Amino acid sequence: MPFGILECHAMEHVPGTAVMHEQSDIPDEYREVPVELLKKGQGRFSHIVLVPQPTDDPNDPLNWPQWKKEMILIIIGLSAAVVGAFGPMLSPGFVEISAELGITVNTLSQATAWLILTIGLCLFMANPLAKIYGKRPVYIAAIVVMFVGSVWGGAATNYSSFLGSRVFSGFGMAPYEVLVQCTIGDLYFVHERATRIAIWNLFLLTGIAGGALIAGYVIEDLGYQWTFWLCAILFGLCVLGVILLVPETSFRRDCSGAIPSYLRGQPDVEKKPSTEHTKEVANAEAEPVTIRKISFAQSLRVYTGRYTQASFWKIFIRPFVVFWYPAVLWAFLIYGTTLTWIVVFSVVNASIFSLPPYNFSVSDIGLVSLSPFILTVIAELISGPLNDWICVKLTERNRGIYEPEFRLVLILPVMILGTAGFFGFGATIHFQTHWSGPVLTFGIANMALAFASGCVFGYVLDAHNKLSEEAFVAINARNFLTFGLTYFVNNWLAVDGALNVFCTLGGLFLLVCLLAVPLWVFGKKARSVIARSELLNRIMVDLK
Repeated sequence: MPFGILECHAMEHVPGTAVMHEQSDIPDEYREVPVELLKKGQGRFSHIVLVPQPTDDPNDPLNWPQWKKEMILIIIGLSAAVVGAFGPMLSPGFVEISAELGITVNTLSQATAWLILTIGLCLFMANPLAKIYGKRPVYIAAIVVMFVGSVWGGAATNYSSFLGSRVFSGFGMAPYEVLVQCTIGDLYFVHERATRIAIWNLFLLTGIAGGALIAGYVIEDLGYQWTFWLCAILFGLCVLGVILLVPETSFRRDCSGAIPSYLRGQPDVEKKPSTEHTKEVANAEAEPVTIRKISFAQSLRVYTGRYTQASFWKIFIRPFVVFWYPAVLWAFLIYGTTLTWIVVFSVVNASIFSLPPYNFSVSDIGLVSLSPFILTVIAELISGPLNDWICVKLTERNRGIYEPEFRLVLILPVMILGTAGFFGFGATIHFQTHWSGPVLTFGIANMALAFASGCVFGYVLDAHNKLSEEAFVAINARNFLTFGLTYFVNNWLAVDGALNVFCTLGGLFLLVCLLAVPLWVFGKKARSVIARSELLNRIMVDLK
């Protein structure tokens, strides 16, 4: 029972658990695997066994040069940053924009709610398409939709057209809520993922905060339409980057004959004696497979074939099933509450800071986002490397065996920061403190989200890697929660006041965080139960 995590004796290898260190005290159930034959990391990670094991295929994304992986991450990260900015960028000017369009502030906030609802619905379509046809065509279609939606928003002259452009853009925003994490899973090994998830979150969350920061000045000096025109310019550049420099990262690992089958987790092979393992490895090495590396021109193809034989509808229903997996349900609650509460800030900031005692201008309200921008950057620089360091150290102390539950340690700073952020914001607004009080607590709440994202996505990606797309769709069903709250939060704030609203949100946040304790204890057993369920395997396992 490592660190309080209950062991499962019903199966030899629980999915998600991995041998990551070449140590002499590896438990008996893993001794049959010839560790000396497993591929290991480089440099300071040379003692770590790579999880997952890469094939010998040069087209395997795990084998791509490091510069290529980082380039892809930067391009989709920048795209995600502009997508992140697109949603809340109008928040500093809600009062002025609603007057210009002849609507109420609450109606304008409902336009954001409809955008979020569209994203939530489209996730269920983006996932099957990416799973079947690959992520590249979905990325390209999404970024083109964002470009067109931005042009439409800039040209809109009335609320109906404005609302149409926002809803249409939701079709393009949806894939960036679910596919980036999966792309990180395609490109990076377990010990590298948390840092890259932090980098993606750095792009996304600084886009959200930085977009509002810049938009405040743009709305005040040029008009809100220019926020859309600037997005159109940035999305146009992103279209070129995605088309030219982001190849397909999906890979049929099961179809590659380049490595021994036991390294791909075949149960029938794992149960064989170690002598048969050695014989099988020798046979595999005696019959080398030569695979040609695809050219740059070939990598530009939009359609590269099917990546699963499962039907569209089978994949479509999977998120509804995986939603009830303990790890995924917990991730939905943590990420859903934290991000939804952060969205609430952007919806209510204009109503709060434009009134006494603050009397902020549009640009001043935009400057409020400087706090989350700076503190998010700090949090992401700390959270990713800290998450990976914690996992490596706990793995070393656990005799080289890695458990996905090690990612949950990061929930401790999430609780501390979230408590200070949500309760603090409500209290400082209620007691009308100096503006630095609510501005600082707003930033601290965003720090909590930065730490929570690395914890949540790292855990789910490692615990249910083969179902990562479905899991992230289920997690991002939080858009329905966000839709409901943003639809009426301004009215709730007017009736009950900031103290009651944010203390309620803070209390729910703490309750959800505490659910990490039973997940830490029973998480491995839950993964084992899921893996041994014949019904779930029939639904979740693709036909080869």
